[in-house]
Amino acid sequence: MGCCTGRCTLIFLCTLQLLAALERQIFDFLGYQWAPILANFLHIIVIILGLFGTIQYRPRYIVVYSIWTALWVAWNVFIFCFYLEVGGLSKDSDLMTFNISMHRSWWREHGPGCVRKELTASASKSLDDRTYISVTGCIVDFQYLEVIHSSFQILLSLVGFVYACYVVSVFTEEEDSFDFIGGLDSFTCQAPQKPSHVQLTPVYLSK
Repeated sequence: MGCCTGRCTLIFLCTLQLLAALERQIFDFLGYQWAPILANFLHIIVIILGLFGTIQYRPRYIVVYSIWTALWVAWNVFIFCFYLEVGGLSKDSDLMTFNISMHRSWWREHGPGCVRKELTASASKSLDDRTYISVTGCIVDFQYLEVIHSSFQILLSLVGFVYACYVVSVFTEEEDSFDFIGGLDSFTCQAPQKPSHVQLTPVYLSK
């Protein structure tokens, strides 16, 4: 089978999702965001599985990918709400680090235009570790950068889900048609051949 439009599009989407997930994983590692790191790792594995299923015509792998994209949308909606502090969530909590560190998003100190300043030792004696770093001049606040990342992930996942369902339906129809044709071939009617009965009669030769 050639590369149909839906299959080629899904391969492209999986590749784009893989690149976006790797980019996000790098910045989450830099910010020690352990919950997103774990989620990104699972996401990368499932994307590779879906890409393999699309290339090798394995609809079951694509079904797993489509189910995961729905879960991935839910996770990114949660990230969206977390950084916008919707529903009682707070972006300053330690939820993303499993409460084992006080690190925040890498973009908090390294966003576009951000100037990171460390307070002097005399000024920091009365301050805790959370306020030791001063960040000013950011063009875009870090929470909006995280929201942009999540929105892009949601968009890719929704489009990928639609094309995954389409490709699965195409693969399933082709498998059914192949089975049908194979069934016809196995029961192909052939003209019955009548056994040839040659009657041998004795021939008497007269002398």
